[in-house]
Amino acid sequence: MPTVKQAPFITWVRVYKPHLFAALLAIAVLVASFSNYTPGTDYQTLYASRQQQLVQSLHDLYTTIQQADVTTPVGRTQVQAQINTARIALKRADFWLRYLEPLAYRSINGPLPVEWETEVFEKFEKPYRREGAGLTLAALHLNEDQPQRDTLLHLIDRARTAAQVFDADSITTHLSSFHHFYLCNRLFLLNLAAIYTTGFECPDAAIVVPELATALQSAMEITAAFNRSFPATPAPPSYLQLLRDACVFVAHQPHHRDSFNHYTFIRNYINPLYRINQQLILQYGVVSRSLVDYSLSKKATSIFDKQLYTGQNAKGIFSYVQDSNILASITDLGRQLFFDPLLSGNNQRSCASCHAPATCFADTLTTSLHFNRSQRLPRNTPGLVNAPYNHLLMLDGKHFTLQHQGKDVIANPNEMNCTATDALEKVMSCPHYRKAFNKLLEHTPQEKEVSMEHIVSAITWYYSRFSTGTAPFDDAMNGTSSLSADAIQGFNLFMGKAQCATCHFVPQFNGVKPPCVGSEFEVIGVPADTAYSHLSTDVGRYGINPAPETRNAFRTGSLRNIARTAPYMHNGVFATLQQVVDFYDAGGGVGHGLLVPNQTLSADSLHLTATEKQQLIVFMHTLNEQIPPASVPSQLPASHHKQLNTRKPGGEY
Repeated sequence: MPTVKQAPFITWVRVYKPHLFAALLAIAVLVASFSNYTPGTDYQTLYASRQQQLVQSLHDLYTTIQQADVTTPVGRTQVQAQINTARIALKRADFWLRYLEPLAYRSINGPLPVEWETEVFEKFEKPYRREGAGLTLAALHLNEDQPQRDTLLHLIDRARTAAQVFDADSITTHLSSFHHFYLCNRLFLLNLAAIYTTGFECPDAAIVVPELATALQSAMEITAAFNRSFPATPAPPSYLQLLRDACVFVAHQPHHRDSFNHYTFIRNYINPLYRINQQLILQYGVVSRSLVDYSLSKKATSIFDKQLYTGQNAKGIFSYVQDSNILASITDLGRQLFFDPLLSGNNQRSCASCHAPATCFADTLTTSLHFNRSQRLPRNTPGLVNAPYNHLLMLDGKHFTLQHQGKDVIANPNEMNCTATDALEKVMSCPHYRKAFNKLLEHTPQEKEVSMEHIVSAITWYYSRFSTGTAPFDDAMNGTSSLSADAIQGFNLFMGKAQCATCHFVPQFNGVKPPCVGSEFEVIGVPADTAYSHLSTDVGRYGINPAPETRNAFRTGSLRNIARTAPYMHNGVFATLQQVVDFYDAGGGVGHGLLVPNQTLSADSLHLTATEKQQLIVFMHTLNEQIPPASVPSQLPASHHKQLNTRKPGGEY
C-alpha cells in the first residue's frame, strides 16, 4: 500500500490516472497478501498475526489523523492512504472477524452511522440503536467539504477498541476446534456473493475488486493453515483448487467494481464453493452455538436454494406436524379460508380480495379498496409470494410473524374489520371447518380448543406453499441453464454501477443480507405523485419505531416476480419498472428536488444509459418464478347461520 511519504504522487494518480491507480493498488494488494506469512504457519498463530496487523494498522491510522491537516488535500490524501492500508489489513482477517463477533465488526467497518435493524432473535424486544464506526464512515467523512479531525479520531478510536475484542478468550477459544472454520467460511462465501463486490461497505468503487483479491488470497492461506492444524477435518483439494481458480479469475478482471463480472464470479466459483462447504458441514457434523447461524440452513446446497435460510415459521401453531397427509389437510383448510369472506366483518371480503393469486398474491391496483368501498388504502398491497423470507413483515415492519400479521389484517377496521371472536364463531359455525380443526387439535398439544391461531396458521401455511419456486436466474446460477447476454449484463449492472445490490441482497433480492438474521429498511424519498410535487406523507417505519433515522423508511422488498407485481413503491406511485429505474438513476427523492434529510439512497445520478436501463429490466424479468396456479374453491363450507351461505368464493370486492 502507498505510504504517507508517497501521498503527493498518489494524489496525482487518483485525479489524473484512475485506471493506473487501480492497477497499482491491485499490485500492492497482492504483495500485501504474501508478506508477513510463512508457509507452515500454525492456524491460531496466523489468526493472532492477522489480528495484530489490523490493530497496528488502526493505531497507525489514528496517529496519521492526529498529525495530518485534514483541511488540506495533502492531509486528506495521507489519511486516505492509511485508511486503505487498514482496509487491506481488515480484509486479510475478515474471514474470521465478521462471524466471530459481528457487533464489534460493525464498529470497525460499519456502513451506516446509525442502524435500527432488528435481528431475528430480538423480535420480541424493542429495537436497538446501533452506532456504526470505523473505516467506511471515516472515508465518507473525509470526503465531506469540511472534514473534522475530532470526528475522524472518534470513528477510528471506536474501531481500535472493537479490534481488541478479537483477542478475548471468549473469541479465541473457538479456534481450538474445527467447527468455527466451516461456519466462518459459510458466512464468508455468502458475503462474497452478496456484499463484497457491491460497494455496500466500501465507498471507493476503484478498490472494491483489489480488496476482493486480498480477501480471497487470505482465505487461501487461512484454509491451508487450517488443514495443517486440523488434518482430520480438512477442506478437500477440490475446494482449494476452486478457491485458487477464483483468485485467478479475480486477478484477471478489470480493477473497477462497475466492470467486474459478478455473474461469472458467483456462478462459476462462489456458488460451487458454497456447495462444497455445506457438504462438509454435514459430513463433519459441524455444530454451531452462535446466533449468527440462527436462520441459515445446513441443508441448502446452493446460495440460490429456497432453503438457504428461514425467515418465518409458516406452520405457526402446527409447527410439530411433519406428516405429509396432515399437512395436506392443513393446506386445503388454508386454501378455503384464504378465499372465504367469512373472515371479514361484512362477509364480502377475503384475503384474496387484495392478494390476488394471479399476480403473486399482490394487487395490481395503485392501492386496494378500503373496507368502506369508498376510499383507498394508503399502501400498495405487497405480494405474499416469498413473504416467508422476511424477518419483519409489512412495509413498516410492524409484525414479526406471519400469523400475527394475519390476525391484524382480519381485525383492521380498514381492511377486513372483523373481531377475533366473531371470526372464530363464524368459522366454527361451519360443520366442515369445525370437524377439520377439532381433528387437528391433537397435533397442537399446547392448545385445548380451536383458536384464531389455528385459523391464521392454516392460511399462512397455504400461501407459503407458493414461495418455493425457482426463477430462470436461479437455474442459471445453479448451472442448469443460461441467460441472455442482456440479462447477464443487467445483473452485473445491478451488482455494480446501478448499486441496486447495496439494498436488494442476493439471493432473495430483498433487505435480508448475510447472515440472514434481519430485515433492512431504507429511506429513498418516494414521492406522492409522479410530478414530484411533494414527498409521500407516509412516515413508514417511524410509526413503529420513532427515530430520526426511521422517518420515511420502508422495508426493502424482494425483487423476485417484480415484473408481475406492478404498481411499485409503498404507495403504488410508479406504474412501470422503467419509472422505478429512472427514479433511482436520478438519485431518489433528493435527486428529484425533494427535501429528505435522512435519505439513505445516494442523491447522485447513476448516469445509466438507456441501454443499461433496459438491461436492468431484462435481468429483473429473469426473477419471475415458476409458481403453481392457485385454484379457487368452487364452493365454500355451509354454515349453521343461513345468512352466511350466500357468500362468494374470493369475496365481492
